[in-house]
Amino acid sequence: MIHDVPTNDWDLELEELFLQTGARFCRVEVRRRMRDYVRGLLGPVGRKNSWQLAEYASHATPHGLQHLLSHSRWDPDGLRDDLQAYLAEQLGQPNGVLILDDTGFVKKGTTSAGVQRQYSGTAGRTENCQIGVFAAYATTRGHALVDRELYLPKSWTGDRERCQAARIPDERTFATKGELARDMILRALASPLPIAWVTADSAYRQDSHFRSFLEDAQLSYVVAVPKSQQVNGPRIDHLIAQAPPEAWQRLSARSGAKGERFYDWAAARLPAVDESDGDEPTCQAPGFVETELAGFLE
Repeated sequence: MIHDVPTNDWDLELEELFLQTGARFCRVEVRRRMRDYVRGLLGPVGRKNSWQLAEYASHATPHGLQHLLSHSRWDPDGLRDDLQAYLAEQLGQPNGVLILDDTGFVKKGTTSAGVQRQYSGTAGRTENCQIGVFAAYATTRGHALVDRELYLPKSWTGDRERCQAARIPDERTFATKGELARDMILRALASPLPIAWVTADSAYRQDSHFRSFLEDAQLSYVVAVPKSQQVNGPRIDHLIAQAPPEAWQRLSARSGAKGERFYDWAAARLPAVDESDGDEPTCQAPGFVETELAGFLE
């Protein structure tokens, strides 16, 4: 049962955070509903639908939470900015890491914004789903989500009537996932969050402009690439196969559902890339291989 009066340090901190961001909500009732909604998302609720979240918050009906998500007036982008400032104080460190990745949300029907049959890495196959691109911030003090963008396929952005029915703003045009990721990186760099590194998977490395963008922003980065990626001629798997055994070091990424997730790591200096590096190579490319797999990277 959710109480209006905070009962522990966690509740006190959450209540203080919502008080600090109160200006982002048009009415106090909306702020309180958002507080209850967030508590439910973080709480032990089996299915995160409006009925079960309302029951967890001791609401008589789910109508208030449904109205919050569909009709209430509040400033999500302003709330994001407040959250980034808050996390800069709580988690910020000079070597902070911004992590970019997309997630699929399986859906039924055709009316949810951005939904269509498309590949979902979460499901591991093509599904009728929405795709969200997310940014998380991590340091040794903790990690948290700090930004989000909904990916809208061309089947949506090319159909303005469909967009209007889903309440998608007229100014929203098609953008690739890489372009959405770059927008979030620029917003994070303009925020109080101290960022030294950016990480992303191979889906973003395949965007030819993504690496150049990170280098122009003077950000260090680790970006996954497929084993077929060529480095001025040879494929990466052929290049790494030439590394001697002593070049590899086994480290744990972290604990997983089946125990420690061990990877073998090695580093290789890339050949110069004429159009960006000039006469001397300026980058090092770390590669890794999971011990259970026979291939390099993917």
